[in-house]
Amino acid sequence: MNYRKYLSDGIKISQLGFGAWQLGIESGWKAVSASEAETMIHTALDQGINFFDTAPNYGLGTSEERLGKVFKTLDRSTIVINSKFGRLDNGEVDFHHKHIKGSVERSLKRLQVDYLDSVIIHSPPIEYLDGNQNDHYEILERLQEEGKILAYGASIDFYDEIKLLLETTNAKVIQSFFNILHQDSRRAFDLVNQKNATVIAKIPFDSGWLTGKYDRTSQFTGVRARWSRKAIEQRSQLVDQVKEIVKGEHSLISAALSFCTSYDAVSTVIPGAISNDQLLGNIDAIHYAISEETRQALELFYDDQVRPLKLPW
Repeated sequence: MNYRKYLSDGIKISQLGFGAWQLGIESGWKAVSASEAETMIHTALDQGINFFDTAPNYGLGTSEERLGKVFKTLDRSTIVINSKFGRLDNGEVDFHHKHIKGSVERSLKRLQVDYLDSVIIHSPPIEYLDGNQNDHYEILERLQEEGKILAYGASIDFYDEIKLLLETTNAKVIQSFFNILHQDSRRAFDLVNQKNATVIAKIPFDSGWLTGKYDRTSQFTGVRARWSRKAIEQRSQLVDQVKEIVKGEHSLISAALSFCTSYDAVSTVIPGAISNDQLLGNIDAIHYAISEETRQALELFYDDQVRPLKLPW
């Protein structure tokens, strides 16, 4: 496992992180059992993963609880934990600053640790990102002073959002929807580096499309039913083009992961895994890096062909 800088004065983190949305009880998306969760956490640790991303609303708090049962047995200094605020453990969405301290303290209790390496505002509307207009960042700074968090930031997906946050706050952590088919945040990577911040790349497989398991005939239920037949056709055609561009690489999955980690602004990538086998597959895939020529071709492909389509999520 390769490791990268996360916080300027903290330990390095694994370039493949562990996204823990699936570890809790079912709360709107597929979940795993408590025993499966424990197995996956130990597999991740055994394979060198030391970065764990969770949130209060993942399994209504049970993702953090299941992580905490393992974390209490570890040397705290060997793991890096990112949690969130704004999508609460009771299922409500409320970004009011009065909830920040309580949310962080409940996360600490569930995770059985005495500090979070980072806490980020969980996909807020853009108006919450302006540090000159919100009290959130004063509270987050106070939590830093108290030692309850080491850094803060936000889960945001577009250049304009990242620019506003970094230019008006002391945020150091950006979690962003970033993959071959969604590269808008790439425009902010120079600013991220200038501000000595970092990026956690999420949804690297574009909700499964960049694993190669879907095509134009695929049928979707649940949250993926949001895609119209036109959107499915568009994505299928684009994925076919991606496959052609990366055909000289190890696999489509490897190309999807290593595209994200090919940028020095990105510290880690957190693909979803709903089984131990999927987790092991991601760990294997991360070891194969794409060439600079392939990365440049994928950037050009996005700029010329994907961006104009304004794909729905």
